[in-house]
Amino acid sequence: MGQRVWIRRALMLALVVGVSACGRNNSLASVNENTSPQEIIALADAEVARRKFSRAGDLYLEVERLYPYTVEAEYAVIQAAKAYQSGKKRIESRASAQRYISYYPAGEYAALAHYLVALSYYDQIVDVGRDQENTFQALQALRIVLERFPDSEYAALAAPKFTIALNQLAGKEMDVGRYYLKRGEFSAAIGRFDVVVNEYGNTPHRPEALQRLVEAYLSLGLLAEAGQAAAILAADYPDSEWNAAARALISVGQ
Repeated sequence: MGQRVWIRRALMLALVVGVSACGRNNSLASVNENTSPQEIIALADAEVARRKFSRAGDLYLEVERLYPYTVEAEYAVIQAAKAYQSGKKRIESRASAQRYISYYPAGEYAALAHYLVALSYYDQIVDVGRDQENTFQALQALRIVLERFPDSEYAALAAPKFTIALNQLAGKEMDVGRYYLKRGEFSAAIGRFDVVVNEYGNTPHRPEALQRLVEAYLSLGLLAEAGQAAAILAADYPDSEWNAAARALISVGQ
C-alpha cells in the first residue's frame, strides 16, 4: 500500500514539473493585450537565447499584431525575420522580411530585410543539374541589396553570394548547352553558350563557353563565327586550356 502511494506521489510530481516546464517554454500562451511590447520582445529575446528560433519569431510577430504601426512593431518584424532565418524557417523569414519591406520601405532595417529575402532563396540553391529558380530569385534579391544599399554591411555580405549565384546560373546554362551539343542540336547549344559569354560576365565558365561556341559553329560549317569566338578566347584567355582546344579545332577545320 505504502509503495503504491509513493508511486502515485512520484507520478504527480513528474506531472507538475512537466506542466511547469511546458508553461515556461510556451511563452506565447502568456501573451495578451495587457502584455507590453517591451515584455513580449524580452520573451522573444529569451527564446532566441535558448535557440528556440521559431518560437521567438512567433513571439516577435505578436508585437505587430497587438501594437501595429509602432516603433516596437517595426523592430519586432525584422527580428522575427532574423529569428526564422536562424531556425531555417526560410518561408517564414522571407514573409516577415517582405512584410517589413512593404510597411517600412525606407526604414532603418530595410537593407537587412532585403538581405534576409535574398538569404531565404540563397540557402536553397541546389546543384546545376536541378531547377535553378531559387538561384535566380537569390540573384535578383542580392542585386537589390548591392544597388540600393551599396555602403551597408549587407552589401559586403551580399557581394560574394551574388558572384556564387551568378556562377551557378552560368553553370546551369553550360550544363544544358553541353547536353544539346552532345545530341547534335548545335543551334540550341550556341544559344546557351552565347548567354554565358555575353550575359553572365567574366565567370569561370566563360572560357569553356567560347571554346564550345567554336566547336558548335564549326559543326554547322560557320567558319567566320567560329573564328570570331576563337579570337575572343585567344585575346581574353591566352593561357587557358580551352584556348588550346579551340586552336586545335580551328586548325582541323581549316
